[in-house]
Amino acid sequence: MISIKETADGVIFTIQVLPRSSKCEVVGVQGDYLKIKIIAPPVDGRANEECLRFLADVLGVKKAQVSIVGGLKARKKTVAIRGLKKEDVGAIIPLS
Repeated sequence: MISIKETADGVIFTIQVLPRSSKCEVVGVQGDYLKIKIIAPPVDGRANEECLRFLADVLGVKKAQVSIVGGLKARKKTVAIRGLKKEDVGAIIPLS
């Protein structure tokens, strides 16, 4: 089960990005992070941009509400989503 921390602005949780996949999708949960496949390669920040766009689409928020707060150059990243609560994320994405 992933660990979601609530903040004054929203939530923070950890993801693992699998770039250069055949499609963008949430793969599931491994340990305490959410695994996400994306099409873009990890070159010139393209994978990060696609990751932000994909998470915004999945969670039903604007892209500006999603940010990477840790792990910009790593596959495991910490993301912050403004305007959502822990139960909102759990209702949209299976957390276990």
